Amino acid sequence: TPGVPMSCAPLKRVYRELPVWVVEDHHDVVCHIYRAIASRHLPVKNIKMVHLDSHPDLLIPVNMCADTVFDKEKLFSELSIENWIMPMVYAGHVSCVAWLHPYWAQQIREGEHRMTVGRDSSTTTIRVTSTDNYFLSDGLYVCAEQLENSKPFQLNVVRVDPVKARTEWWDAAAAGCSQPGCTDRLPPAEGSSTQAGRSIIGTDPREEEDDEGSTGYVVKRVSPFLSEAEPYILDIDLDFFSCKNPFKEMYTQEEYGILKELYSFRAPRPNANQEELEECVDRRTRQLEDLEAAFADLLEDDGEETVTRWASNPGMSSLHRLVSSLKARNPSPDYEMVHQAGLTCDLVELPHHISTEEEIDGLLTAVQLLLKALPAPTLVTMSRSSLDEYCPVEQVDSVQSRVLAVLEGLYGALDLHKDYESNSDFIY
Repeated sequence: TPGVPMSCAPLKRVYRELPVWVVEDHHDVVCHIYRAIASRHLPVKNIKMVHLDSHPDLLIPVNMCADTVFDKEKLFSELSIENWIMPMVYAGHVSCVAWLHPYWAQQIREGEHRMTVGRDSSTTTIRVTSTDNYFLSDGLYVCAEQLENSKPFQLNVVRVDPVKARTEWWDAAAAGCSQPGCTDRLPPAEGSSTQAGRSIIGTDPREEEDDEGSTGYVVKRVSPFLSEAEPYILDIDLDFFSCKNPFKEMYTQEEYGILKELYSFRAPRPNANQEELEECVDRRTRQLEDLEAAFADLLEDDGEETVTRWASNPGMSSLHRLVSSLKARNPSPDYEMVHQAGLTCDLVELPHHISTEEEIDGLLTAVQLLLKALPAPTLVTMSRSSLDEYCPVEQVDSVQSRVLAVLEGLYGALDLHKDYESNSDFIY
């Protein structure tokens, strides 16, 4: 009510049962987060999020005007699966994210990252001060002096390793048992950075607080991030448990290799100065703009003359081989999709790891142990990511049901909303 002192404002509201919103595309969780803010179940500012995902989802719509975040309907229409978190940071709603990732996802270096998110004074777009290659490779970095309406942002990147689970543990977990019988670690899968040859079967992970990826390690790095009194969002992408890079199935190995050549990112040297960082971003921005323009042209006309003209540009000579290979399989290639695939090819490929059932169970066990050590979340958002095949379609239903069983065992009855089953538009 206008004129009512802040001290008389209504206290925050508490859900009777923990709401769980399950969507298909990850950015569709934003409308449910905004509705929780509007209903005062979440605060307007400085929300914390624990984000389990094989992808950081921390990119930014490159050309979106920063002020779009203050027009809710327009914002929702411009978000995509890889860029839905940072606009909420710029809007002031989210201030801290703990990205919990499996070992096969290594897009951002492990540890704590502090940065500023704001409006670039020269372009009016949202940009960040982080010099991590994840942001540099998308041309998203600017210096702090160039930002307006700045917001501090803390990102904790924490690896989660699987934990070995016996059948009786799962029976107990599904029943909400607070004393799981087995917490043994799985052997490190191929590609894990765990020390090679070291036997870790039979070890209690809660005692291994210095062993990166162990449950103790994760709890130690996430617990200080939260407090009993503060609401937070638990966000789970089911591709955290098993993940595909769908582009690897769309294109041949040769085509994918050419895309990696065309879109390769030249990172600055360590401890690069401001001038070098700005040169890096300018160079990358021009490179991506040229590639976008090239494939837009090819959509209109992929004849020899057009291909030759673009292939004459520096670093684009392999375009001839790519177009020839694509057209040999399909006379009318989807060049827009080719460009989207290329954007995922920089220093680190999109993660690709189809998990065994044992690995999925091990990650579920790790998540159960972690959540048991943390305060209960205010809201759970969950993404299936199956229609675009980031989570294997043959595994997604099973993984979803097991995740929901863990949540119900920990928090009791859930207020479950399977938003992906509805064909009607969500009313904001």
